[in-house]
Amino acid sequence: MKTDLHLKSVEELAPLIENKTLSPVELTKEILNFAEESQPKINSYMAFYHEEAIENAKLAEQEIINGNYRGMYHGIPMALKDNLYFKDKITTMSSKIHKDFVSNYDATVVEKLRDAGVIFTGKLSMHEYAWGITNNNPHYGPVRNPWDLDKIPGGSSGGSGAAVAAGASVASLGTDTAGSIRIPSSACGIVGLKPTHGRVSKFGCYPLAWSLDHIGPMTKTVKDAAAMLEIISGFDHRDPTCVDVPVDNYLNQLSGNVKDLVIGVNEDYFFNRVDSDVERAVRASIQNLVDQGAKVEVVKIPSLQYAEWAEIVTSLSEASAIHHSDLQKRPQDFGDDIRLLFELGELPSAVDYLQAQQVRRQIKQEFTQIFNQVDVLISPTLPIVANTIGDDFAELNGEKVDLIDNIIRFTGPSNLTGLPALSVPCGFKGNLPIGLQIIGPAFNEGRILNVGYAIEQTNPLKNRKPNLFANI
Repeated sequence: MKTDLHLKSVEELAPLIENKTLSPVELTKEILNFAEESQPKINSYMAFYHEEAIENAKLAEQEIINGNYRGMYHGIPMALKDNLYFKDKITTMSSKIHKDFVSNYDATVVEKLRDAGVIFTGKLSMHEYAWGITNNNPHYGPVRNPWDLDKIPGGSSGGSGAAVAAGASVASLGTDTAGSIRIPSSACGIVGLKPTHGRVSKFGCYPLAWSLDHIGPMTKTVKDAAAMLEIISGFDHRDPTCVDVPVDNYLNQLSGNVKDLVIGVNEDYFFNRVDSDVERAVRASIQNLVDQGAKVEVVKIPSLQYAEWAEIVTSLSEASAIHHSDLQKRPQDFGDDIRLLFELGELPSAVDYLQAQQVRRQIKQEFTQIFNQVDVLISPTLPIVANTIGDDFAELNGEKVDLIDNIIRFTGPSNLTGLPALSVPCGFKGNLPIGLQIIGPAFNEGRILNVGYAIEQTNPLKNRKPNLFANI
C-alpha cells in the first residue's frame, strides 16, 4: 500500500529512522517506486540504481539496528545531478559526447554523503553540460516542472529541482555557475543553497566554468539544507579552489530569531524590472521579517550594472576553453543551444576576460562594504516565474523578454563574488512558486539559512504540493 513517505522532508524522516519505526528499506522502495512512476511525467532521472539502492538500504538498516546511527541523512534515499562522478558508474553530463563516460573515483561530495549513510537511488537530468537554464535537453528530452508539466523546471539542475519537489528524491545536490541551484529551486518551490566559493569541494564534478562553479544542497526544507551542508563542507586538497575554514554547526544556528537583523535592499538592480506578483510576494516576506524585529536599509551597489557582462564573458570564456577540443572535432554532437554558446565563447579576447575579472573584483569590494552596514541582502531569486518549455521568451508584466538574460540577472552576482546565496519559497503566482534570495557575507551560511528558516516558518507555500501527486 502506498504511503506519503515520498512527500516528507529529511527532518521528518530522520527521527523515524533513528527510532526504528521506519525502515530505510521501506523508504527506499517507496522513493524508487514513486520516482519510476513519475518518470514518464517529469523525466527527472537519467539512471536508476534500483538493486544497489535496496542492498545499501538493507545495510543501513542493519547498522541502525546495531546502534550505529550516523546522523540525519543515514538511510535517506536520494539521487544526484549527473555531473557528479560515481565510481564505476556512467556520468553523462546529460550529453551525447559523454554518454558512456565512467569515472574510476567518487566525487568528494559523493564520498561524504556515502560516509553519512545516504542511499543513492540514481542520477538526475540536467541541462547539457550544465550550460543552460531550461533543462530542455535535445538528447534526453525536457524535464518538466511538477507544478505545471508544460513549464520548465529551471536549470541547469532541473532534474534535481523537479525530483525533490515531486518526491522522486528526498533531497539532492545541484551545481551553480550562474544560478543553476537557485533557479530550479525557485521555479520548483524548494530550498536551494549556493555556499561560499571554496566551502564545498568540487573535486569529481565536471566543470562548466572553474572560477564560478559551486556545489550545494537542494532540499524540501531549510533544516534539510543546513544538515546536508554540514556533511559536504570542508577542505579538500584535491580541489585547488577549496578554502581551509572551519565547518560550522548550521543546524544549531536555525533559531528563526531575526530581531535586530539588518536587511539590505538594493532597489536599482535587484528590484528593477520584476514581475509585479513576484515583487509583491518578496516584499511581503521582508515585511514579515520586519514584523519580527528586523530592520531594512536601502543600499547602493553601483558596479552591479556591469555584473551581467562580467558573468557572461567569464562563463563563456571558461566554458569554451574546457570544451574547445570537442568543439573542433565533433561540433555536431553538441545540442544546438550550447554549441552556439561554446562558439560565442571563442570570441572574447584576453583583454575582455581580464577586464571582466577587474569588474568582479570591484563588485566583490562593494559587496564587502555593504556587509559592514547590513547583515544580509534580500531580493527575488528570479524576476519572473517558470515559462513554457521550448519558449525562448518569458512574460514580464505583459512584455515578452529574453528568457536567459532575465532568469540569471539576480543569481549571477553571487557567482561572480563567490558569496553564499539561498533561495527559499515565498509564495505563488497562480500555481507556480516564487523564490526569495538571501545573500550573505562569505562563509556566513548559517546566517542566511536562519533568515530562510524564519521565512519558512510563515508557511509561504500554505502546505500546497504539486498537482503531480493527484495524477499518479
